[in-house]
Amino acid sequence: MTTPHRLPRLGFAGVGWIGQARLRALLESGTASVVAIADPAEELREQALALAPGAQLCASFEAMLELPLDGVVIATPSALHALQARMALERGLAVFCQKPLGRSANETRQVVEAARHADRLLGLDLSYRHTAGMQAIKQLVGSGELGDIYNARLVFHNAYGPDKPWYYDLEQSGGGCVMDLGVHLVDLALWTLDFPELSSVQSALYVHGKRLRRDERGIEDFATARLDTVAGTSLEIVCSWNLPAGQDAVIGVELYGTRGGAALRNVAGSFYDFQSERMARQQRWTLTAPPDDWSGRALVSFARALASDSGFRPQSDELVRVAGVLDRIYAGE
Repeated sequence: MTTPHRLPRLGFAGVGWIGQARLRALLESGTASVVAIADPAEELREQALALAPGAQLCASFEAMLELPLDGVVIATPSALHALQARMALERGLAVFCQKPLGRSANETRQVVEAARHADRLLGLDLSYRHTAGMQAIKQLVGSGELGDIYNARLVFHNAYGPDKPWYYDLEQSGGGCVMDLGVHLVDLALWTLDFPELSSVQSALYVHGKRLRRDERGIEDFATARLDTVAGTSLEIVCSWNLPAGQDAVIGVELYGTRGGAALRNVAGSFYDFQSERMARQQRWTLTAPPDDWSGRALVSFARALASDSGFRPQSDELVRVAGVLDRIYAGE
């Protein structure tokens, strides 16, 4: 257990734009002390050091693990996540990782089991859970105000594609837009409905407008999936890179129940600004609206939890369930 009167000591592995964004949010929250920074790029290490003066710079992840730490934040390429997370957990360190935790359910399960065995806190940056809008919608669903949810529609279209070559290497990335964007949609659908059991998963994956065969794997840039729950709820998911959407991004969650609906939508194509609404037949009411500084909340929440108790949380098993659905989407059941 982390000593209650001391801020957790965290090391950051990978300080590209998202790593630096999370670093900045953590420091602004005052919930942890950043004592080490590891990245193979000297320029990125120096940029991060400007945000966290006094942190020790490390040229490798392995070197950082030799320092006195309570936990690590991993924002390296996807192929490294599972291995680095296990390495840290085996040394008794808590882990907060960018998605995906693993490129498959098997890799993800290995990390979760390592966390369980080490009795250490494990967190994944499923950041959209922490928007004010999704928190409000989750509360509506949980209270029963929307009745029985029978349909959910979730979309994440990005007018751009990733700018790092490794995203387009299946071995390094584990997949395309489903692994990059669809993971958020699958997680939001299951999390909002308290992880219902699924009866079926159907999907269609595309590359440059051509549908991939079931026995064919590639880096998909457009995907659709339908998840049916045992209780009869249908969950529809669509995600893409480089879509001619007429704006930077289209991000949305719609839920329809027997007593009403609720929706989260990005504002004017923004990746960061969202509004949420409660809906009836011909009426709608605003639940939340910008501004909402949400992007670093998952990490801040992790740091606060680590400060009080560094032990394993059973909720980490949810990560395996999300990864398992991604496997089924890629399998094209």
